[in-house]
Amino acid sequence: MSLVPLPAAVIPAYGVFALTAETGLTAPDALHGVLAWLQGTLRAGTRLPLRESASGSIRLELAPDLAPESYRLRVTPDHVRIEGGDPAGVFYGCQTLLQLLPPAVHRRSCTAPGTEWVIGATTITDAPRFPWRGVLLDVARHFMPVHDVLRFIDQMAAHRLNRLHLHLTDDQGWRLEIRRYPRLTSVGGWRTETQIGSGPDAGTDGRPHGGYYTHDDIREIVAYAAGRFVTVVPEIEMPGHVRAALAAYPELGAGAERLPVWTRWGIDDHVLNAEEHTVRFFCDVFDEVIELFPSPYVCVGGDEAPKTRLRHDPASRARAAELGLDSVDRLPGWFLGRIGRHLAGRGRRLLGWDDLLEGDLPVDATLLSWRGMSGAVVAARRGHDVISCPDNYAYLDYRQSDLDTEPIPQSVVLDLDRVYAFEPVPAELSPEEARHVIGGQANIWTEYMDSRRVVDYFAFPRLAAIAEVLWTPAPLRDLPGFRGRMETHLLRLEAMGIEFRRPQGPKPWQQRPGIAGRPRTEEERDAHIARITGRS
Repeated sequence: MSLVPLPAAVIPAYGVFALTAETGLTAPDALHGVLAWLQGTLRAGTRLPLRESASGSIRLELAPDLAPESYRLRVTPDHVRIEGGDPAGVFYGCQTLLQLLPPAVHRRSCTAPGTEWVIGATTITDAPRFPWRGVLLDVARHFMPVHDVLRFIDQMAAHRLNRLHLHLTDDQGWRLEIRRYPRLTSVGGWRTETQIGSGPDAGTDGRPHGGYYTHDDIREIVAYAAGRFVTVVPEIEMPGHVRAALAAYPELGAGAERLPVWTRWGIDDHVLNAEEHTVRFFCDVFDEVIELFPSPYVCVGGDEAPKTRLRHDPASRARAAELGLDSVDRLPGWFLGRIGRHLAGRGRRLLGWDDLLEGDLPVDATLLSWRGMSGAVVAARRGHDVISCPDNYAYLDYRQSDLDTEPIPQSVVLDLDRVYAFEPVPAELSPEEARHVIGGQANIWTEYMDSRRVVDYFAFPRLAAIAEVLWTPAPLRDLPGFRGRMETHLLRLEAMGIEFRRPQGPKPWQQRPGIAGRPRTEEERDAHIARITGRS
């Protein structure tokens, strides 16, 4: 059985269950949504009626002896029974059921005449290793239309991933409608052109780029994701990576300069000031965000915020003195502390990048450890929950091989084997400290991904490896076995219409000839991290 991610326990049996025109499905009212989803998916691929029937041979049920998100799948020649600890568990059992069928079941309509829709008899008992199994999708650098986001959610759900971290704002664009401050999208939602390739000498394409999500768009995305048991976690970046916001409202910045939305990649040194009107502005923004996103976590960023302009800004120095801070460098931490208390007062938890460890961190903050795993160790030992996403294992914008044909190659090589070796729990943590690691995620930064086709290439098949790391019990992970199962899984990805990277390398249309990247060795990558964090 080429199942991805690998289940916790599989017991094969004799015989097969065949889907036919007489096969029916049944479920209690609490599982109606899951039943409708499974019915629609199976009908599309098999072209069988698969009607709902009280005596249906495919039965979906809730089981009180199972934990949330867990499931038990039993297939005999006479019936299929999928039990879950909650509707999410039943849904994941249904996803496994699809993987027991031929890959063509994932197509929108059957294109393989004569396909036998049979499932080998088996009992599978399964549960996720971590509650947070996520993917960051950067829609700020390159906007992704709603239908492409929904398609990506389907891809996540097929791999049992359950957190979509939407990176909605950055220097190069603001992608969320805020009705109280319309210039955030009318001005900050568009840039005049886009850098092509890496480095200060890289050219631009001369083509305007933009777009944003309305409130109705977000409600559609959130509801669609919830139907697939994916929670959408919004990120509003601050106090750095705010150039698009400052283009719309210059008074928010340290120095209050009039700036265009940035057309370059990298780290811009413009940051928010810490004035009371700026705090109020972003409290208003988060009130609208909270209204749209039911996620218990709201990400405030907090990474890569240079303090140079604060140090040279007389108003910021005066503000630090007014607040009784011993250094202007403490203003970002004070600012995020105010935002954190505002979120807490509305029942939400602050999520941020591990850069926050260098300032005054709210007690209940959850950290994303991205600069290797050192942030995970420090945060867990301080009692903070941690989501592991180290750049040298989980940044899927990094190049996939040393081939010259890799499109705009960035940083170190993260091939499928390297990504599969990702371990979210640092070995040096004690069992008590390790409980603070609530999961991990892959991060898909889109500076060089200008369409869903390019996102497909960078995400898959590496995202399948991340999914197995976060779902499957660590002792069961086995690289040779995973490679073998991926041979069939690639056929599933193909049936889903995902333009993944082939094992042999990029196809001609997936290459970007003549556009320079920034490949690095491990040593160069470490030096870069030290440089942007100010560490020696």
